[in-house]
Amino acid sequence: MPERVIRGVHINYELIGQTGSVIALTPGARRGYGELVDVGKRLAAHGYRVLLHDRRNCGASEVSFDGSASENELWADDLYELGRQLDALPLYVGGSSSGGRLAILYALRHPAALRGLLLWRVTGGKEAVDKLAESYYGQFAKIARAGGMKAVAESEHFAACITARPANREKLMATSADQFIAVMTSWRESFLKSSELPIAGATEADLKGMKAPACIIAGNDVIHSPVTARKAASLIPGAALHEDVVERLPDDKLRHEWDRAEWRAAEPRMVEIYAAFLAQAEGAKRVA
Repeated sequence: MPERVIRGVHINYELIGQTGSVIALTPGARRGYGELVDVGKRLAAHGYRVLLHDRRNCGASEVSFDGSASENELWADDLYELGRQLDALPLYVGGSSSGGRLAILYALRHPAALRGLLLWRVTGGKEAVDKLAESYYGQFAKIARAGGMKAVAESEHFAACITARPANREKLMATSADQFIAVMTSWRESFLKSSELPIAGATEADLKGMKAPACIIAGNDVIHSPVTARKAASLIPGAALHEDVVERLPDDKLRHEWDRAEWRAAEPRMVEIYAAFLAQAEGAKRVA
């Protein structure tokens, strides 16, 4: 797959489709973009181009530990620069879970380069933030303290990054364990600040101030709760909310983990919803 050097980091990407506005989609956690290829192809069939990429520290892109901003802010700024280099701006930006946080931060940091938001499995709440802060950052700081960068390179996530991009091993081993721990700690502390926010990464004022159209598909697990999706939809002006794409569960009986098979089966319905939203947004843009 092609790659670009984005703000000093090699970023692996794929552009699906030949013509039309560009939709950038990002998966959750630190997973590679491969799981979104089918969704990308379905959306491209509606007359769009779909930009998929592996974020820094994900998939086949380069690892990089820059403590100048939160990891999600770095991801948002990387996507902006990738879109600029590909002459694809302004973008529709979407994603699930951490990909949704990237999209929200992109909207806040680069509003003039945004056409609209496509979000699913939105994250929020103290339980979600505490659990994810440990999963994304806390555990790796502990691994580095116990076994140095060799142990980090052997951890499940970073071993996968090395398999996908062998040069990542050298980059990891050249990183100071103290520097790595400091960055993981900084990113963890930044993430934990979201525990009291309506959704992870954005304040009520941030969401109320958004100008671009948004379409939100609610989750049905405790990390991606429907309550969080409702909060986001109630605060983003004119946001469209869909709560019936996966099984609708009572707020006190949500799944403990998201069901990948359930969401995979829901992809045709997701694309149908997003395609209708995009058609409306494109029509409004032409009228304006």
